[in-house]
Amino acid sequence: MTLSSLRQQLLAGQTTSAAILSGLAGEIAARDGRTGAYLSHDLESAMAEAENVDLSLPLGGIPIAIKDNINVLGQPCTCGSRFLAENYRSPYDATVIRKLRAAGAIPFGRMNLDEFAMGSSTENSALQTTRNPHDPERIPGGSSGGPAAAVADFTAIAALGSDTGGSIRQPASHCGVVGLKPSYGRVSRYGLVAFASSLDQVGPLTRSVEDAARILQVIAGLDPLDSTSLEAPVPDYLSGLNDGVKGLRLGLPKEYFGEGIAPGVRRQVEAAVQALAAQGAEVVDISLPHTEYAVATYYVIAPAEASSNLSRFDGIRYGQRAANPADIPDLYKRSREIGFGPEVKRRIILGTYVLSSGYYDAYYSRAQKVRSLIRRDFEAAFTRVDAILSPVAPSPARKLGGASIDPLDEYLSDIFTLAPNLAGICAISVPCGVSAFDGAAALPVGLQILAPHLGEAMLLRIARAAESHE
Repeated sequence: MTLSSLRQQLLAGQTTSAAILSGLAGEIAARDGRTGAYLSHDLESAMAEAENVDLSLPLGGIPIAIKDNINVLGQPCTCGSRFLAENYRSPYDATVIRKLRAAGAIPFGRMNLDEFAMGSSTENSALQTTRNPHDPERIPGGSSGGPAAAVADFTAIAALGSDTGGSIRQPASHCGVVGLKPSYGRVSRYGLVAFASSLDQVGPLTRSVEDAARILQVIAGLDPLDSTSLEAPVPDYLSGLNDGVKGLRLGLPKEYFGEGIAPGVRRQVEAAVQALAAQGAEVVDISLPHTEYAVATYYVIAPAEASSNLSRFDGIRYGQRAANPADIPDLYKRSREIGFGPEVKRRIILGTYVLSSGYYDAYYSRAQKVRSLIRRDFEAAFTRVDAILSPVAPSPARKLGGASIDPLDEYLSDIFTLAPNLAGICAISVPCGVSAFDGAAALPVGLQILAPHLGEAMLLRIARAAESHE
């Protein structure tokens, strides 16, 4: 059931929060061994919270699964890494967790992810591999593969993930659920373990657009603990959700519909576009000319910020520590060598290189200038259209194992999701059908909808109309 329908049952006295938790625990025991979405779950503490739940609150009694890079007081926060897996327990609640609790929700379950959210398949987790519930021989996407797989597999009602370059939207597309990346600054990042601080954003993965709107309503808003969160009014995201798309102008960027898209993805996305047009939207051809530079720009800026953020993992303050070091430099070196996996090391090395003396101007400084051009492309487009439509990914979920063969191919799979993070705008993935791909008969496909910065109300309204088509 959706979050919204369970809320109706709770309010009608047809179920209880404890019963929902017991049901989820049973589903996890029966199904998660196949999917591997959960790293851990604490039923006892969740049941204790359920005893005192206030059903009058917006999310009263609803368990929400949490990606394991968001801090929950007293719970593990492994980030999918050996560095934090053994002995770290969070000493505080992230702001989004505090807001969920204040709205009556119960954080339940720690969800698998690519290590430190660096990856697009959840194969880069150091702890376990998560599989796509539609086909266990395929990836669920990443880095929020655990949350997306659990919501799709009915072992979670809804979840929180993080999105740095597509890490909510791409797994939502691959698993056939809704995934929302809010605008940069709309949701506090305090308590989210930082990957790339100018790109990261927390958002929901759900089974319906209405559920995503309900969660965003709770977690959005200014947070004094996060200097990047914005002092901007939070609209009522539910009030205009069913207003439809009649009279809206929706842009199709030619750069997002070129070569390299699987035929089935193109067909399903084009069918979703036609359905929105049939509901009264005007479809307009547009151009985002600097799209071709998005992947290169992202893979300079994000690793640069990651190399700085991950310097705190040094074997001194918390986490993995090498035994019997010869001296302090040896402690740093060996702790990081055994604590970090190959993809994290790759990105730290790349980020340190582009920030180093003699290369900063050639790479990092230039990438920031191109980022400005990408943002201006979107600003210009949004003077002509209300929102932009595109695929989420060039293909449905690939088979497990590809990332270890060619990491560059993995990076290129995010080509349609990186630019919205670079521009700071909001974006959502909505299921728009299924497609045959690489030997599989029916794999989910997502429609990506992009709206201007702080344009979540419009984004959700269009997503709801697209959802009604699917």
